[in-house]
Amino acid sequence: MILETIVTTQNSEGVVHIAPMGIHVEGDSFIILPFRPSTTLNNFLETKVGVINYCDDVRVFAGCLTGRRDWPLSPAQEISGKVLECALAHSEVEIERIEENATRPKLFCKTVHTAIHAPFKGFNRAQFAVLEAAILISRLELLPLQKIESEIEYLRIGLEKTAGERELEAWGWIMEVLENFKGKTVA
Repeated sequence: MILETIVTTQNSEGVVHIAPMGIHVEGDSFIILPFRPSTTLNNFLETKVGVINYCDDVRVFAGCLTGRRDWPLSPAQEISGKVLECALAHSEVEIERIEENATRPKLFCKTVHTAIHAPFKGFNRAQFAVLEAAILISRLELLPLQKIESEIEYLRIGLEKTAGERELEAWGWIMEVLENFKGKTVA
């Protein structure tokens, strides 16, 4: 199973990096597959720890993919790391082993601490639409533009029926990135 999460890591100097990531869950363990090169991978390799944040504020997902990475953080409890203040829950993890790969090494992590901060009340269709649209714009260089636009139009249906203020703001950020990308490809 893959969970859409926000991973926070930091380097040895304490500089924090926030990134949306699909985390693979196997029993009580997590497998994180960051691409090379990436700040998340570099930080994990340097410090061997990170925080998996479970968050229902889709602005964080969309924001990280559109250049908005300044989200309030609190200290982790058992590791040297940071937790998103808007996280409903979080797991502090450390690397147990690494399976090397030239493109996406597998970081096998064990949980050293988990905390629940607030109840998860479920996603509405707009939140799902924003998450899927954020994933699509992370692949602008990999997928055909026509496919991305087609899927965005389908996702817009659920968004328009169920969005609140946060989802509309996040959707706007994503559409801005898509329009800028289209402007560059046409020019």
